[in-house]
Amino acid sequence: MRLAAFLAAALILGCSSAPPAANTAARQEAALEANRRGEAYLRYGELENAARSYREALRLSQSLEDPEGIAANAVNLSIVRQRQGRFSEARASLGAVLDQPNLRFSASRLAEVSLRHALLDLDQDRISSADEWVGQAARHCGERCPLSAAIHNVRAQLALQAGRVDDAAAAARRAHDVSRSTGERAELANALRLLGIAALHKGDFAGARSPLEQALALDRELGAPRKIALDLLALGRAAALAGEHEAARAYYARALAVSEADRDNAGVAQARAMLEAADKAAATGK
Repeated sequence: MRLAAFLAAALILGCSSAPPAANTAARQEAALEANRRGEAYLRYGELENAARSYREALRLSQSLEDPEGIAANAVNLSIVRQRQGRFSEARASLGAVLDQPNLRFSASRLAEVSLRHALLDLDQDRISSADEWVGQAARHCGERCPLSAAIHNVRAQLALQAGRVDDAAAAARRAHDVSRSTGERAELANALRLLGIAALHKGDFAGARSPLEQALALDRELGAPRKIALDLLALGRAAALAGEHEAARAYYARALAVSEADRDNAGVAQARAMLEAADKAAATGK
């Protein structure tokens, strides 16, 4: 009798709840709102709050078995954790996609997750593993994929870190051409920056400036502080190698100011180190 009474009560309670479609819509809206909060927190450098919001959005998407929401928020959470230097957690968040073979993720989402793994490895100088993940991203992507330019840019970064400057320039040129044809300004800026850095590696300081200045202009339009700082640091390096030490110092100081304003601790450390090196070089006349 107790069991029957319990089941009857559960049935009554179930009948009084909102329709399933309304529950689903409410959870989807909550996931979108958590995602929007994460974006806002990330924009203002509040990384732990951003991670908390993306984690909540991911949880809600998982409760609905929503592949698109799961993939988007797993990637976003991974980006935040990488910026915090918490690489194991950044990789773990991607497991929400890779460890779910029964969910049907789109090829472009699988390519995006693979590319995120490559960027994590690249940040930790795991060149071989990064190369494998980029290959996997390309296989998921296919010939026509919105991530084609990004894949070429990551390959350019890999080649640079491996000392293959000509290969890096070739990959960056491919990214440049693809992004121009598709109108992907963020990847175009990345390609221009990489072309400038490749020119620096080859000793072409004058040739490096034009693509770096173009990258800086694009990144300003896009409102991308971390990329702006990278452009300024590369322009400072070009000036330093050309013997223009005061100009180099000015670029480094600007990069430091941008990174401080963006609350980017890694960027602050890098800019400060280059600024200190420039001051030391000026003091010693080297």
